[in-house]
Amino acid sequence: MYQKVTNHIQVTVEPSFLPEHSSPERRRYVWAYEVEIRNLGGETVRLRNRQWTITNANGEVEEVRGAGVVGEQPTLTPGGAFRYTSGCPLTTPSGIMVGSYEMERETGERFFVDIPAFSLDLPDARPTMN
Repeated sequence: MYQKVTNHIQVTVEPSFLPEHSSPERRRYVWAYEVEIRNLGGETVRLRNRQWTITNANGEVEEVRGAGVVGEQPTLTPGGAFRYTSGCPLTTPSGIMVGSYEMERETGERFFVDIPAFSLDLPDARPTMN
């Protein structure tokens, strides 16, 4: 599990390899990652946008940006949390993901929350930060 707290928002990520969706002979490796975003602060916030940087074992980088997560822009009250699961295909048997969420306070002020860097590795591989 990977975890980071920024601006009173805790982001926890747990990746898992999906062999049933992967095809190594076709250079396709797929991971799911479960994310929990928890509001440790005293004010209500809303997740507006996401940004991911995905790097495979060959150093090839893909940037992903968009509104919300899994089609939602969740509101987190103090102490509240939001969980979702998404996925990532790679052409290599390992990689790394890192990113940020753009959050909005009730006042309209926006701020960024770090998503911790996490490694995508095959179950029997030694974890590496590519």
